[in-house]
Amino acid sequence: MNRRALFLFLAMSVIWGISYLFIRIAVADISPIVLVFVRTLIGAAILLPIALARGGLRGLAKSWLPLLAFAGAEIGVPWVLMSHAEQSISSSLAGLLVAAVPLVGVVIATAGGNREHLGPASVSGLLLGLAGVAAIVGFDLKVTNWVALVEMAVVVVCYALGPAILSRYLGGLPSVGVIAVALSACAIIYAPVAALQWPHSVPPVSVFVSVGVLAVVCTALGFLLFFALVAEIGPVRATVITYVNPVVAAVLGVIVLHERFTAAMAAGFVLVVLGSVLATRRRITRVQSASP
Repeated sequence: MNRRALFLFLAMSVIWGISYLFIRIAVADISPIVLVFVRTLIGAAILLPIALARGGLRGLAKSWLPLLAFAGAEIGVPWVLMSHAEQSISSSLAGLLVAAVPLVGVVIATAGGNREHLGPASVSGLLLGLAGVAAIVGFDLKVTNWVALVEMAVVVVCYALGPAILSRYLGGLPSVGVIAVALSACAIIYAPVAALQWPHSVPPVSVFVSVGVLAVVCTALGFLLFFALVAEIGPVRATVITYVNPVVAAVLGVIVLHERFTAAMAAGFVLVVLGSVLATRRRITRVQSASP
């Protein structure tokens, strides 16, 4: 990994790791729908001109159906559910649970016909990761909100499904254009509901700061840097940030919000990472061996 790739990797690990903290702060005073609407609106306003300048909107109309499916799976559904879940659970727990995305990705790839993950190592990795998820949430039953956990489970599935849709149906299209249109579609869809749930009083400054960071840094800048990272090291190795983001989320949750972080959560996260690496190792090895 060269210096540029290392810089992009570290930047993305931090940028998407801090999002859990700022979501938690924002939804304390505004509804999840309002947060997602403003976040997608500002993100689209920044990325659409960039996509236009690069010619990134050409050919998107022909793929409108998978584009809408991608928008829902990658942005529309998970962002709202995660924001709602973080009204009940800690940002640390939310971040740790998202680390299970690679595990679900293996299941989706296998269901789609990719049989390279059916070996004993991959199955063992899935079981190990499942045990890790159970450890993260299973030792905190008294304070765990099960509705929020179900919402986070859907978030994990969506985050695994989004890239699968992108790779299978939108792979030949410009990434910036796809994300810009996806953000625009979500902003348009959520606009009527956001108008009904708009806060009646001016939220605290912390909410404005949080929404601004989420929209400008975690969304617009985040996607641009992620595309650059993928171009440097490939889509498979770029997903390793999934293992680093939860660490950033957990540390910030404990330091800034004084959230509870237990030994069981730490052990569970390690199991999830080990399970993910084991379950996806064959695919990563194959891709890396084809790289110069």
